[in-house]
Amino acid sequence: MKIPRRYTGKARIEIIPLLDVIFLLLAAFIFFTMSMTIHRGLPVQLPASATAMIEKKNFADITIRENGKLFCNKQEVNLSELISRLTVLHRESPGIKVLMSGDKKVPYEMIIAVMDAVRKSGINGVSLETKWKE
Repeated sequence: MKIPRRYTGKARIEIIPLLDVIFLLLAAFIFFTMSMTIHRGLPVQLPASATAMIEKKNFADITIRENGKLFCNKQEVNLSELISRLTVLHRESPGIKVLMSGDKKVPYEMIIAVMDAVRKSGINGVSLETKWKE
C-alpha cells in the first residue's frame, strides 16, 4: 500500500479573484459618486430638457424665483449687488462659473439681464439648470 505524499509547496493566496472584487467595488464607488449631485440653490420649477447634463463643480449659484426675486448663493440680491458679488467671487476664484436656476415662468428678459450681469462681472462660463425630461 502506497502512502500518499503530502503537498510540500508554499501556501499562496489567489490574487485574481481578489482583484476582480476590488475593481468591482472601485467601479461601483465611481458610479455612485458621479450620480450624486448637490443642489445648493433654492427650489424652483425648472423647465425640462432632454439633453440636460449635471456638472456642479466650482459654481456660483444664481436663482431667479417666479416672483422675479434674485438670489446669489441663497442670499437675496438685486442686479447691481449681483454684479459686485460675482466680481468678488471671480477675483477670489478666476475659474468660477455660474449655474443659473430660473423658474419656468420667469420672463426671458430677466434671464438675459442676469446673464448680462454675469458677463459684466468677468465670468465667462454660464450654465442654465434644467430638469431631466423623460
